[in-house]
Amino acid sequence: WAELLRVERVGRHDNFFELGGHSLLAVQFSSRLSQVVGVELPLARLFAKPALSDLAASIVELLSRSGPQDLPPIVAVSRHEPLVLSFAQQRLWFLAQLDERSTNYHMPLALRLRGVLDRSAWQRGLDRLFARHEALRSVFVASEGKPLVAVLPPDAGLPVLEHNLKGRPDAEAALLDLCHEEALTPFDLARGPLIRGRLIRISDEEHVFLLTQHHIVSDGWSMSVLVGELSQLYRAFEAGQDDPLPPLAIQYPDYAAWQRQWLTRDRLQSQADYWRETLAGAPARLGLPTDRPRPEQQSFAGASVPVVIDADLTRGLKRLSRQHGTTLFMTVLTAW
Repeated sequence: WAELLRVERVGRHDNFFELGGHSLLAVQFSSRLSQVVGVELPLARLFAKPALSDLAASIVELLSRSGPQDLPPIVAVSRHEPLVLSFAQQRLWFLAQLDERSTNYHMPLALRLRGVLDRSAWQRGLDRLFARHEALRSVFVASEGKPLVAVLPPDAGLPVLEHNLKGRPDAEAALLDLCHEEALTPFDLARGPLIRGRLIRISDEEHVFLLTQHHIVSDGWSMSVLVGELSQLYRAFEAGQDDPLPPLAIQYPDYAAWQRQWLTRDRLQSQADYWRETLAGAPARLGLPTDRPRPEQQSFAGASVPVVIDADLTRGLKRLSRQHGTTLFMTVLTAW
């Protein structure tokens, strides 16, 4: 908990969600628990017993009843055979076939860099990151309508466009235009690379770095890993040191192969049966009180409306969430 929630100390009566936990961190906790303790803990159990001592007792009960559940280890697979997609990648590849120019699954990141930038060390860090992770070098080619993974060579380098806005009176407007252009430029899933950057010079001691990834090669969990590793690499290369990161024992294609082997037909069928039963009778679409009819084709066009929730209402929402065993996000989403 201390590592996941980034707190120094955790008491036995502390509540996972009151310490800053949320659904994504709950998934990470469940994943680590299965690796370290050998327990497949349903997420619902954490929501039902969010206090550390209660959850620990629940884990002990599971262990005493069924013992550790040893999952098969993830091992490296041959790169001389076709590489398979994970189920998450398969879903995103399918959606991309419906609209090849879509940018709905782009993951844009903007970093404002202050101070003198060592341009060479920065590019070297990006290239090393690209070489280190096969997921970032993956492209998705179709053979007889079936997608497979190909991996670009490690020395291909991460592509970065450079722009110089130094001294321009319209620098902020030009920066905004570049941000929009970058986020809305589609990827070619079959050619790649599915990650790219733009380095924009604002002044001698200020740059903006735009990094765009397709969701098929990255996710929100991965983003913090990427930024952390890039920071370590840049500091090392700027100081004239070697790559400080330890080598990776497995890569994402190894996980995808493991997932396909682990989720056999029987396991997949039981999951499908669960969702068919759970979602039976659910409406095909929600009847929301919108101010215009739904378009025939989903457009993703929209805007944002700022809403400020004051301290008293926030406390009430947190109290309501605790009473119903939900996260604050779930409660607010339900209200919306």
